[in-house]
Amino acid sequence: MRIRFLTVILLVVGVCSAAVAQSYRQELEAPEKVSLSVKNLDGRVSVVASEEQQKKITVEATSTGLAVDPADVKVESKGANIHIDVRPRGEKDRIDLKVTIPTRSKVEIEGQAGAVDVIGSFESASVKTDTGTIHADVPLEALKFNFTWEASKPRYMSDVELPPIKEKAAGIYKLSGRLGEKDVDKELLVALDFRTQRGVVLLNIDPERAPADLRERPLTEAARAIVRSGDSQLVEAIRKVSPKMFGDYAKTLPPPDKEPALVRRASPGRIVSSVAPQLMRFTASVTDRNGRAIGGMRESDFTVWENGIERRVTNVAPANEPFNLVLLLDVSGSVEERMDFIRKAARDFLRTTSPQDRISIISFRDDIQVISDFSTDRQMLSRKLDEIDAGGGTALYDALGYILSEPLRRLRGERTAIVVMSDGDDNKSFLPFPAILEALLESGALVYPLYVPSGLIPETSVPKPEVTIDPLRTRYLTLTTRADDEGRKLATASGGVYYPIRRLEDLQKAYDDIVTQLRSAYTITYASNSVSSSPRVRVRTNRDGASVRLSPVVEFNTP
Repeated sequence: MRIRFLTVILLVVGVCSAAVAQSYRQELEAPEKVSLSVKNLDGRVSVVASEEQQKKITVEATSTGLAVDPADVKVESKGANIHIDVRPRGEKDRIDLKVTIPTRSKVEIEGQAGAVDVIGSFESASVKTDTGTIHADVPLEALKFNFTWEASKPRYMSDVELPPIKEKAAGIYKLSGRLGEKDVDKELLVALDFRTQRGVVLLNIDPERAPADLRERPLTEAARAIVRSGDSQLVEAIRKVSPKMFGDYAKTLPPPDKEPALVRRASPGRIVSSVAPQLMRFTASVTDRNGRAIGGMRESDFTVWENGIERRVTNVAPANEPFNLVLLLDVSGSVEERMDFIRKAARDFLRTTSPQDRISIISFRDDIQVISDFSTDRQMLSRKLDEIDAGGGTALYDALGYILSEPLRRLRGERTAIVVMSDGDDNKSFLPFPAILEALLESGALVYPLYVPSGLIPETSVPKPEVTIDPLRTRYLTLTTRADDEGRKLATASGGVYYPIRRLEDLQKAYDDIVTQLRSAYTITYASNSVSSSPRVRVRTNRDGASVRLSPVVEFNTP
């Protein structure tokens, strides 16, 4: 019998400039049983086993660098065996590959630094990488798995509890076992065999929810405080990234009935709370077309509808009501030689705020350092800044999680805000960024990220007001795309404002604006006729072009 050998070269379906992804797509008829092998040493590989695609195989190749030449990606088909080979081109011009295949296929993937995703129901999936993250999102009802780290201690995160790691030889670690019923139908069994030198393995965990550092390490004070708080979302995130350390620490905590009062999340979408019989209250921020705060508003400036019926506004809290502010300072290694500047910038902010505002100062590197609890004593706060210890990694998400779980938890829904002064990316947190976003959405706290590229910060103590540096001149003078994106998301999720500082003289302008923004939140009380604890509320203001943002309710259990 003569065997036909077919070589398929991917065809161009779109050609763009080098700054835009070069996209190639090819469809093949799927054999009855698919056995796919992929080799891509530079780029990312994603293989999706789709129930909606049982009769064909789709191959897509993209690059944000040099245009993909047809000879860069080859697909070879021989009976049930499909082999895809991507030519190595270096990180800058790497080719990322996405392959969609029928379910219950066999897959083998070889990569190096690029991430590998295997998603869906496979008969088996074998992956080999050097440092690339291996992410599996597969059914867990019948799973057999074998994960091996050949040149490092294991780094992994799982949506379910896995058995202990075993050291098979010097420097080689294995994690293996089964999930689900032992006598399950073999047609439903999924077998995973992952082998990596130093990569991370994620089992049914969204890669965006995996923190930067997955090494098993002792819980920091910030992480321990979050665990003590009982905040289910944040606690679960820490448990997944460090199950052993979490378990050891959790055993030392008192029984739940002896713990302090804990935050109780309000129902999603709930923005009002009852303050007296037939009186409801909510918090609103009012901004103009440019996103800037509008101050000095009164009862007559607002119209409130409850369940579609207009209600009388009885009170609007004065715009100059004192705030509880947390000044969160990044003192990680990237700014260690610039502490004089950090202290001066913090003192300038203290002088800008209202004397009635209660301020707490917390610094962070790989852990938090509480410089001062809430106080109106500006002289004491200024002296405390000299106690900051600098150097180390950057655990911004943990610091934010700590603030939401500890100092702000004790304020029982008062008006609160967090002003963050940082220079860029998180690289040390237990908590992933999406978990912080979700916590902020439900906390009611405003966040004002004030991001200063470290290249702008002078190593001498006093910056000259006339110094202006083009932020595009060199890379180290700019924030990374990730830091910029996350700063904007933190502000948007909380109702705050993001300030990317590009010139040193912009700092004081940002301070002045933050103080103005803090006065834009109004506590509005209205006469209610609803029997529900969470009526539908709609608000309008008579100011031309103004927008109103309502903040969610945060409640507390009674000790």
